[in-house]
Amino acid sequence: MKVSLFITCLSDVIYPQVGEAIVRILAQYGVQVDFPETQTCCGQPSYNSGYWEETRTAARTLLQAFDDSDFVVSPSGSCTYMIHHYSELFKDEPEWLDKAKRLQEKTYEFTQFLVQVLGITDVGARFPHKVTYHPSCHGSRLLGVKEEPMQLLSNVKDLQFVPLPYAEDCCGFGGTFAIKMPDISGAMVTEKAEHVKESEAEVLVGLDMACLMNIAGHLRYRNEPVRVMHLAELLYEGMRVT
Repeated sequence: MKVSLFITCLSDVIYPQVGEAIVRILAQYGVQVDFPETQTCCGQPSYNSGYWEETRTAARTLLQAFDDSDFVVSPSGSCTYMIHHYSELFKDEPEWLDKAKRLQEKTYEFTQFLVQVLGITDVGARFPHKVTYHPSCHGSRLLGVKEEPMQLLSNVKDLQFVPLPYAEDCCGFGGTFAIKMPDISGAMVTEKAEHVKESEAEVLVGLDMACLMNIAGHLRYRNEPVRVMHLAELLYEGMRVT
């Protein structure tokens, strides 16, 4: 099985430890992960802004980078779902449309891959902290990743899970939305940070570093002592404790 890591822009440039955690967790189960260096942005920022021709250029690069991979694993539900738009982008280009469909079928968000493909719901981790979970919009609503992260969290020893009030509410990031409508975006992340504080959690986890970066930045601005982590980081840290 040839598994490739689709690192995504934010994890590559700002949070490389997330990609490292994924690779090390998968290695525990005998999965060797390669990293095609020609991979680039999935094209979501330009797609959401209406620049579809520019998006096709980015998409073709990604399609070529993962052409010979058996599976592609990503730390982002949002970027994983962007690949689902490729069929629409290339509907009039049969050669690229075929590649787009094949990439969609073999690309998984990290917890999807662990639970659905490898059948793993317990990585043997221990994490003695009070934890809450933010389900990002694209990952949960569009990609449908809801049960997988909860199954993994429920099997972490000594972890105390506390529900996040109004968890399904958007954090206000939304890519270019945060830039085009900063006042509304700021109000939304303020509300999200209030709910995190209300949960009394020590740690906030999620599956998308864009959302987590947005929430973590506001929590730091308020001097709230809440640690913010990708779920892969939590699991890997917990595996090292046991």
